[in-house]
Amino acid sequence: MLVERFPQLTREEIMVIAGIPSKELRHTRAAQQWIEEGRQEGEARGRAQEAATVTLRQLNRRCGPLNEATSIQIRALALEQLEALAEALLDFSGPADLAAWLAEQTP
Repeated sequence: MLVERFPQLTREEIMVIAGIPSKELRHTRAAQQWIEEGRQEGEARGRAQEAATVTLRQLNRRCGPLNEATSIQIRALALEQLEALAEALLDFSGPADLAAWLAEQTP
C-alpha cells in the first residue's frame, strides 16, 4: 500500500516510514512475491533474448547476412513470435521468405 501511495520514494524511505527493518522486509510474503515476479520477468527476458540470438544466427545461415533494421525488428518480436519464426525459417529459401513472414507479423 505504501509503495502505491508513494511511488516516488525509494524502498529504504518507505521502510523508514513503515518502521520495518530491511532484513525483516525481505522475509515478508509481499517481498517474496515481488522477488518471484522479478525472477519470472527476468527469466522471460532471458529466454526471449536467447531465442532472438539463435534465430538470428539461423537466419544468417539460411538467408545471408541481415541488415541492421531487420535484426532490430526480429529482436523486438515477442517470444512466441520468435519461436514461430525459428520454426518457419526451416522452410525459407531466401531473404524474400523472411521479408514476407515479417510483413505478415505487422498489423
